[in-house]
Amino acid sequence: MHRKSGTFLWTFAFVVLVVLAIPWFLWGDSRVVAGLPLWLWWHIGWMGLATAVFYAFTQSGWDEMMGVTRG
Repeated sequence: MHRKSGTFLWTFAFVVLVVLAIPWFLWGDSRVVAGLPLWLWWHIGWMGLATAVFYAFTQSGWDEMMGVTRG
């Protein structure tokens, strides 16, 4: 992946993770699924997605983008 487009895509991915981390649209929603509030399920799923994105980032040559050398 080209360095400039890769930087843009990773920045976009992290911005989306931050913006949607708090489910504003679920505030005041009292639905319960499998004994837990829906907003809690949102957080569980979101943390799983964030984990996958961060893992992909660490595997994508981030050290070279950041100027870090492996020793």
